[in-house]
Amino acid sequence: QVQLVASGGGLAQTGGSLRLSCAASGRAFRYYSVGWFRQAPGKEREFVAAITSGNTYYRDSVKGRFAISRDNAKNTMYLQMNSLLPEDTAVYYCAAQSNVNYRYPENWGYWGQGTQVTVSS
Repeated sequence: QVQLVASGGGLAQTGGSLRLSCAASGRAFRYYSVGWFRQAPGKEREFVAAITSGNTYYRDSVKGRFAISRDNAKNTMYLQMNSLLPEDTAVYYCAAQSNVNYRYPENWGYWGQGTQVTVSS
């Protein structure tokens, strides 16, 4: 079992930065794949970034702007978001799962509560 608590969302201007954190419980966290998803109003939840099998993956629209990382000693994962755009506005969710096909939210078993990110133009 893994419990996730996301934090760090807020309001930023276009071109600004935010850093999201997600604290996890459970000793097995270090063995899990971790990911970030987001959901804008009226839209489906979409993949943002993931670390699985030691590799990192990003959706095309955030490549070069966002960076996912994890600190297993602290049981925490992060999403550093730079050069933010209004279209990045969404509720961001952290997720964890073992042996996951990372791109699809239905494959992830553990979710944080979500944190709002709003980017003003």
